[in-house]
Amino acid sequence: MARRRTLQPEEEELWRTVARTARPLHEHPIFHKPEPVATPAPLSHAKPRLNPFILGERARSGETHDLVPSPPSLLAAAPLQMDAKTHGKMTRGKLAPEARIDLHGMTLAEAHPELIHFILGAQSAGLRLVLVITGKGKRRDDLGPIPQRTGALRHQVPQWLRLPPLGQAVLQVSEAHLKHGGSGAYYVYLRRR
Repeated sequence: MARRRTLQPEEEELWRTVARTARPLHEHPIFHKPEPVATPAPLSHAKPRLNPFILGERARSGETHDLVPSPPSLLAAAPLQMDAKTHGKMTRGKLAPEARIDLHGMTLAEAHPELIHFILGAQSAGLRLVLVITGKGKRRDDLGPIPQRTGALRHQVPQWLRLPPLGQAVLQVSEAHLKHGGSGAYYVYLRRR
């Protein structure tokens, strides 16, 4: 059985407020407990959770509500699996990709098998650095209450590269340098066979 804990003054006051609105099941004196009268302590130590908002005030411009981080921030937060010096050269665009695939204009259903075939073929050919071009995505009118992400391939390709059968072939994924496509392309560094 769980141990009982004593209620904090705020919790006790809340409990008394709720108990006053409840209708008793049994009208018997043993079920009635006299309520102690206590003066509520001032809540000076409590901090407001939200900034004060005045009705009619404009929304603060610095606040964004992006619930899913962008692919570059997720890739930057991923642990480094390869040599740091080589990774630095790769992200600065000093290493030239040995092969490339362009997935522009493809649907997710078309692009996934093409990517699998390309990555596994590149690894079996002994290639180390390949470039996967996804594009940045089209900007559409966002008419609904749920925000729409632009660039379905741009968001999906890094996930595909982590999952089987590509996960065992890929050592590191990072956003391409501007001269190789910038945020519309990814460097994929492959493991040796």
